[in-house]
Amino acid sequence: MAIEAGMEFFRASGAHRLAEPYTRGLGAILMFHRVRPRLEQAFEPNQPLEITPEFLNALIARLRQRGVDIVSLETALARLRAGEAAPFAVLTFDDGYRDFVEHALPVLERHNAPFTLYITAGYADASARLWWVELEEAIRRLDRLDVIAGGKRICCAAATAAQKRLAFAEVYAQLRGGDEAELLRVVTALSAEARIEPHALTRRLCLGWSELRALADHALATIGAHSVTHARLAKVDCAAAIYEMAESRLRLESELRRPVPHFCYPVGDATSAARREFELAARLGFASAVTTRPGMIFPEHRGRLMSLPRLSVNGRHQSLAALDILLSGAPFVLMNGGRRVAAA
Repeated sequence: MAIEAGMEFFRASGAHRLAEPYTRGLGAILMFHRVRPRLEQAFEPNQPLEITPEFLNALIARLRQRGVDIVSLETALARLRAGEAAPFAVLTFDDGYRDFVEHALPVLERHNAPFTLYITAGYADASARLWWVELEEAIRRLDRLDVIAGGKRICCAAATAAQKRLAFAEVYAQLRGGDEAELLRVVTALSAEARIEPHALTRRLCLGWSELRALADHALATIGAHSVTHARLAKVDCAAAIYEMAESRLRLESELRRPVPHFCYPVGDATSAARREFELAARLGFASAVTTRPGMIFPEHRGRLMSLPRLSVNGRHQSLAALDILLSGAPFVLMNGGRRVAAA
């Protein structure tokens, strides 16, 4: 991957330190998913979406050591509009997992660090599915796979951890390349074979409305919308995309009794959110919308508030050295061919 290669180059050369004055921008929006102690399992394909509480604590301390202000999303947008030079970071957590309250919130409170939670409305009432977690759990339970995904028959052993990793990678790649209906068909079949109850899994892992109401009242919290079902919006028709965006905000505002002006595109890469989705977010009146496209925040983003980049804090690279490289912004400018802001 381009980012991985760039990280290795900067780790070996230290060139990011020279580039940083040009590449670091005004600040960064950091992206997290789950925060919990490391389980140390042989098969954990979704581990990139997890960090430990200890690393979150170290990350916040390093941001402050670097002179970075940890601010709310609203404050960051105000600084962007004003062109303020003081570096900032916004901490964002996607989906709405239960482990946020147990493991992330105490760390954030200890540091008095503002945070944004992007909530998938269907996870709060357990009507939507964590399909990537279902896929992991199904393959963990099964010793063999025989499924058609993306028009390709995948028939393979899945008895050992190594076999399970290969099986997950193959099925996941096919599902990411297909549409939402195909994705749900395949995951539903595997979950049924593995005797997984999808909505019980969602209920076990995600915060419910009563817990979210308590979080919404927290002095450090901002709540944003993250769709109804976590559908990849570019993979559905325009009416469905509008529903996912508008209805998620309506449900959150109704349940939490407060405005929800910010949006986060599910999956959020170039195949899941693009120009149509950015235009829809603007038309629906959101104040901002974040992607998962990597990059720093620059003055040019004043005119791109519906396609803001974020830095993914990857669970496989929980080191302060890797964090310093990311915060320099250098890998993303390299990835974008020397441009500080990627094309929409």
